[in-house]
Amino acid sequence: MKLYDYFRSSAAYRVRIAIELKGLAIQRIPVHLARGEQRRADYLAKNPQGLAPALELDDGTILTQSLAIIDYLDALAPHPLLTPKDPLRAAKVRGVALAIACDIHPLNNRRVLDYLRERLGQDDSGVDAWIHHWALQGGLEAVERLVEPGPFCFGAQPTLADVCLVPQLFAARRFSTPLETLPKLLAVEAHCLAHPAFAAAEPSRQADAEP
Repeated sequence: MKLYDYFRSSAAYRVRIAIELKGLAIQRIPVHLARGEQRRADYLAKNPQGLAPALELDDGTILTQSLAIIDYLDALAPHPLLTPKDPLRAAKVRGVALAIACDIHPLNNRRVLDYLRERLGQDDSGVDAWIHHWALQGGLEAVERLVEPGPFCFGAQPTLADVCLVPQLFAARRFSTPLETLPKLLAVEAHCLAHPAFAAAEPSRQADAEP
């Protein structure tokens, strides 16, 4: 299998964490989003959305969207299982994961920020204000109240919630988002980053990493 990846992409970061947790050997192919490589015809033929990540299976099938890819990996290699079998715990885990992946991350994604700058004429201070508002208010501040650390987001084992949380906090720091109101999330993050799988997936440790 091949993962079309970008070291700074929060969505790709999620998939890298899942791959590392499951101990899978998957070839990684960088797609440099800042240089527009996701808009090349050969990549759009694989992923018409022009986003990263995408997972190419051995038979050439392409899977898109990070949570769908992680669901596939969870079925392919269910140890550790990232979405608990218990329906109640699974719903709580998915609730946090979806709050991050569907409500927080898209509003701070590169293409949205580029539109703010290029089409709506926002300067850096305007873009930063947008990021901080949507990352925190109704975003990470709500997630802070939803998690039940123990010491991961929901208990003693990492779940899909942790896989989504760590990249989102990484993205928040890139834009100097104040995080001091999130003590539970910061404690979960610290525990996650001490785990070898999370550490191996960190953006700075990827082959295509840049300053």
